[in-house]
Amino acid sequence: MAEKPQQKRAVALRYDPARDKAPTVIAKGKGRTAEQILKLAQKNAVPVRSDPTLVQVLSRLNLDQEIPPEVYRAVAAILAFLNRVNRPT
Repeated sequence: MAEKPQQKRAVALRYDPARDKAPTVIAKGKGRTAEQILKLAQKNAVPVRSDPTLVQVLSRLNLDQEIPPEVYRAVAAILAFLNRVNRPT
C-alpha cells in the first residue's frame, strides 16, 4: 500500500518584545489552512521560512500560547534571519 503524502503544515508566530515574553502562536493549520496562512503571509510581504521539524513541534501548541524554551534557539535563528531580510539596504 502506498504511503499517503503528508499534508503541508504552517505555523505563524508573533513576537513583540515590548509586550511578549516569548514568541506566540497566532495561526496554525494543515492542508488548505496551511496554504491560506502561507498565501496571507505572501500577500502581506511576511517572509516565510521552512523548517518541518520546528513546525511539527509548534503545531502541537495552542493558539495564543508562547513557544516553549526548548525551541527558543531555533526560533531565535529564524527571527535573526528575518531581521536580516527586513533590514534596509
